[in-house]
Amino acid sequence: MAVSLSTNTVKLYSPVAGQYLGEFKGHSETVNQISFSGPSNPHILCSCSSDGTIRAWDARTFQQVSSINAGPSQEVFSFCMGGTSGNLVAAGCKSQVLFWDWRNMKQVACLVDSHVDDVTQVHFVPNERGKLISASVDGLICTFDTTGDINDDDHLESVINMGTSIAKVGIFGETFQKLWCLTHIETLGIWNWKDGSNEGNFLDARTLASESWNLDHVDYFIDCHYSREAEKLWVIGGTNAGTMGYFPVNYKGVATIGAAEAILEGGHTSVIRSVLPMSTIPSGPTNSPSQGIFGWTGGEDGRLCCWLSDDSSESNQSWISSTLTMKAERTHKKNRHHPY
Repeated sequence: MAVSLSTNTVKLYSPVAGQYLGEFKGHSETVNQISFSGPSNPHILCSCSSDGTIRAWDARTFQQVSSINAGPSQEVFSFCMGGTSGNLVAAGCKSQVLFWDWRNMKQVACLVDSHVDDVTQVHFVPNERGKLISASVDGLICTFDTTGDINDDDHLESVINMGTSIAKVGIFGETFQKLWCLTHIETLGIWNWKDGSNEGNFLDARTLASESWNLDHVDYFIDCHYSREAEKLWVIGGTNAGTMGYFPVNYKGVATIGAAEAILEGGHTSVIRSVLPMSTIPSGPTNSPSQGIFGWTGGEDGRLCCWLSDDSSESNQSWISSTLTMKAERTHKKNRHHPY
């Protein structure tokens, strides 16, 4: 489990025991995104930063193994690996989307006309690796075809306008044709990126979520979580005091945000910045030590909190619906949890 810190360092921990394993040092500015490169290279962790670099680290030796530099005065806000060959690296920078070939670290394209402000997100579509989706502070979500010689004129396929600065997007759905979008003013949009249709626009998302529980007002959204098994989407909201809730999003028919199906309380004392779900990540045998872990959260209080999804706790400070945990059979029992 990799954790990026405000000191521009990335630390590694065991996701089962929480044991500290080591750290990566090299970035000189804010680390904006971290990601393990994939099953083919499970020991390689990549990170991008406002220092203008994308770096690859070996989790076995804690050494940097390669680096890409976007150029002077650049910042890299997001990156993704994919393309039809699987060797394309896309990066969201200052109003530009840059591409490199990971095999030789050479830049192969630069899209400069599609966005006019910082590109906060880039994602290759999981089942169509040649398609790239970008999102920006300019409020636009663009779809590109990255096959051949990439350029703005021939490879920009569609544009969706959210109308406000975009913080985070995610691709979901049975065939990955849908897109959720969280903005910097805490609104939520659901789109079909293939035909550009809007399937849900939650301009009052925070109010709807706040009315769905009897706790403090939801101050911000952290992320969204989608379960392919349940075909269900949750938006994850938090309070300034460190409480977090998973709120189901209904975008079919009347657009609503339902009552919290998970409340994580008592672990953090400040704003929660990141969520790592565990119970929906298959971990092998059912007796695996991580089976009872619902997930991890990291916050501005400097804490990493682990949340349990079994009955080992007598604490009732937080609870999680069974629909959010991976189990062999469907059950409606509400399990209690506590952080440690």
